[in-house]
Amino acid sequence: MFRRLALIVTVVLPFAFVCGAQLAVAQTEDEAATVVVPDLPPPPYEARLLRLAEILGSVHYLRNLCNAEGETGWRESMQRLLDSETAGEQNRREQLTAGYNRGFRAFASVYTACTDAAVVAEERYRREGATLVTEIVARYGN
Repeated sequence: MFRRLALIVTVVLPFAFVCGAQLAVAQTEDEAATVVVPDLPPPPYEARLLRLAEILGSVHYLRNLCNAEGETGWRESMQRLLDSETAGEQNRREQLTAGYNRGFRAFASVYTACTDAAVVAEERYRREGATLVTEIVARYGN
């Protein structure tokens, strides 16, 4: 038993220090050990991505305001964006979610009924979102 523990400490501990990994330790038997992912620097397109999240929230609100049947596609697009961009990065996920909610609430505080101005705003935001996506993919895509 002592040999196995010594072998594990000898092999794993130096590797953890070299890689800069943080070891998760369970505080009690009931708590599961969690893996701590270090915060990575944001990608160079982070500001554009935050703006895109706000646009998705705005368009989601406006489309549902003017469409009696309702649409879930904009929220689903945001969910796919979160899943693909923020895997293991809780801080970025929270920032993008806050941007989405900010965009949603901005129009919810102004428009309570579908008006011509709401339709124009939705069209403009959709165009801006399409431009952002095109720019991000063209500049940073593989």
